[in-house]
Amino acid sequence: MNIHEYQAKEQLAKYGIGIPAGHAALTVDEAVAAAEKLPGPLYVVKAQIHAGGRGKGKFKELGADASGGVRLSKSVDAVRENATEMLGNTLVTIQTGDEGKQVNRLYVTDGVDIAEEYYLSMLVDRASGRIAMIVSTEGGMDIEDVAHNTPEKIKTITIDPAQGFMPHHGRSMAFALGLSGDLNKQAQKLGKQLYAAFTDMDCEMLEINPLVETKDGQLLVLDTKMSFDGNALMRHPNLMELRDVTEEDPAEVEASKYDLAYIKLDGNIGCMVNGAGLAMATMDIIKLNGAFPANFLDVGGGATTEKVTAAFKLILADPAVEGILVNIFGGIMKCDIIADGIVSAAKEVNLSVPLVVRLEGTNVAKGKEILANSGLPIVSADDLGDAAKKIVAQVKDAA
Repeated sequence: MNIHEYQAKEQLAKYGIGIPAGHAALTVDEAVAAAEKLPGPLYVVKAQIHAGGRGKGKFKELGADASGGVRLSKSVDAVRENATEMLGNTLVTIQTGDEGKQVNRLYVTDGVDIAEEYYLSMLVDRASGRIAMIVSTEGGMDIEDVAHNTPEKIKTITIDPAQGFMPHHGRSMAFALGLSGDLNKQAQKLGKQLYAAFTDMDCEMLEINPLVETKDGQLLVLDTKMSFDGNALMRHPNLMELRDVTEEDPAEVEASKYDLAYIKLDGNIGCMVNGAGLAMATMDIIKLNGAFPANFLDVGGGATTEKVTAAFKLILADPAVEGILVNIFGGIMKCDIIADGIVSAAKEVNLSVPLVVRLEGTNVAKGKEILANSGLPIVSADDLGDAAKKIVAQVKDAA
């Protein structure tokens, strides 16, 4: 689960981490009121969407010369003008795709006199299974570009969970940033605070870009991105309250109600599979046969008829879907339950696209019997390769 920048900063502030003063706003008047609470005379108005590259982004509804999603404002009147232009309009960034995201929230912060910019992030390193801290002196720019062009300017510090964050981790981080004196001590303290925040909240990723050194010698988090491990959210009802479903794909929001792993893609063949690995293989073999998957959908190992029905409806709600491939390799998941769900959903939504089903595993004979006696035009397949060929052929014939 992702949260907005202002929410992430509020969480970090609870750990004593320095952030610029700021307030969130949902309307132009709230943005002006937020600016009036700040000392000024420089304000920053920031679009709040779940995507990076906001500053370099462009608004669809505004001219090519209009500023992006992060704007400096030298007066309260300028804050009003910028908020009016930004709220309700669609911001297109390098991470949103061409469709962009509508800006429904703003974050108005106090301006900062910046001396230096640094990069700092924490994530779970898949190679070691440990939390890794990634630091660089090249803050304020895309870390991917730094990794490609000057990888020697990035240092990774891996933390043993049995030890936790130790003083030597803090020193490594501070020296990697090239800091000395009081700033070095501040960085060591910051590393410890960030590690505590990361582990306490079961974060998946915490990125600060940039971490800035102000002209009066303070380290401040100028911009941050934070995401959490979805499997651990039941331990954090306070964090669940921060979820902004307007930033998520409506289909993915609906899928989450039934604990379905769903991601919309650009193809025309809907997929319903049990197991993420099998889902990936199914999508690959669809492409191998000349078509493209419309989604990734894993119903999991403990699906009920209701869950399968919900998954089926989710696939059919996508107007791009011209055919559906169901690929179930039953182990924990019983094939008859899948079959009941398929039949129930197909009748409920008045199925109008080709459907190919490949079932194998527990209660497979019973499952195939249910499908055969359903009275629906369901095509059975013997194996995955056969299923992919049949659904691609069925879609072509129906076109």
